[in-house]
Amino acid sequence: MIYEPKINDYVKWTKGVEGWVYFKCNDYITIEQSVRPKDCVNYEACCLHRNERLLVLCYKNQWEELEYIRSRKSIYEEKQCVEMVGKGTGRESIKM
Repeated sequence: MIYEPKINDYVKWTKGVEGWVYFKCNDYITIEQSVRPKDCVNYEACCLHRNERLLVLCYKNQWEELEYIRSRKSIYEEKQCVEMVGKGTGRESIKM
């Protein structure tokens, strides 16, 4: 039986990619490989999101190459420290 990925599953892909399933539709998923805070210039250009994400596309015919590791209830479940962007000295951080 082929694994059916779900959003908020942590997966390893045989292509050397691992991370959280960030988006899913009938044809593909995206795997969030890394997250980093935006620098001040990028944040000022688009302040809707604080972070930049590297998402890798995995098509449905490749799901058989995925290994399920674990799940989380939401993206807010994990405690992360993300640097603040925008106004400030650049040395502050916030707990998420």
